[in-house]
Amino acid sequence: MPNVVLYTRRGCHLCDEALALLQRHGLQPTLVDIDADPVLCERYNECVPVVEIDGRERFRGRVNEVLLRRLLNSEGRK
Repeated sequence: MPNVVLYTRRGCHLCDEALALLQRHGLQPTLVDIDADPVLCERYNECVPVVEIDGRERFRGRVNEVLLRRLLNSEGRK
């Protein structure tokens, strides 16, 4: 199972959609509220949600389900 981090903030409907999509694919991401950390807030303020999979940033703004499936399938073959 890949290590998934979802950078998010309260009231972000795109973040809610990203979480639901990740969960539909069997992932349980660690949620990180960017507003709790000034550095993360500065880095991701206009970009949330941001999805990191196994330490690599993979999505900003919206999660593309087709690309997510490809990533998960390629990770599963390794």
